[in-house]
Amino acid sequence: MPAAKVSKTNAARILEGLGIPYELHTADVDENDLSAVTMAHNLGVDPACVFKTLVARGDKTGVLMACIPAAAELDLKALAAASGNKHVEMVPLKDVRPLTGYMRGGCSPLGAKKAYPVFVDENAILLETIFVSAGQRGVQLRLKPDDLLCAVEGQYAPVARI
Repeated sequence: MPAAKVSKTNAARILEGLGIPYELHTADVDENDLSAVTMAHNLGVDPACVFKTLVARGDKTGVLMACIPAAAELDLKALAAASGNKHVEMVPLKDVRPLTGYMRGGCSPLGAKKAYPVFVDENAILLETIFVSAGQRGVQLRLKPDDLLCAVEGQYAPVARI
């Protein structure tokens, strides 16, 4: 359900600046369970349409982001292949905020400290709209997958194990 009054996040401002339509949604956050599946349940939507943003590092390209369905796992080998790396590993949690400006449970593919390459799992193509973090815990952006791809200058790739 849409929020009555939510202050805009940097991610939302970026979409507005690009003229990309979106909706802001809010949901309760359990600090002990910041999973995207729980966020989907709190939003009252199918977890398949809520995409979590994970931060990884490739041996050739450096930091990159992957957006995958809430219940999926990141396929590091597939992400390496899609991004032109031989090897990709998850960035340690302690490094996510210094690299992106975002904390766990509120990492958005939009508006990070630097414009990192973004890979959106190809399952997003099957959905009319998806949810991604707006950059704050409990605040989600709902938009068309192609619009997200355009906003982050990203690409679709088979990077999730469902």
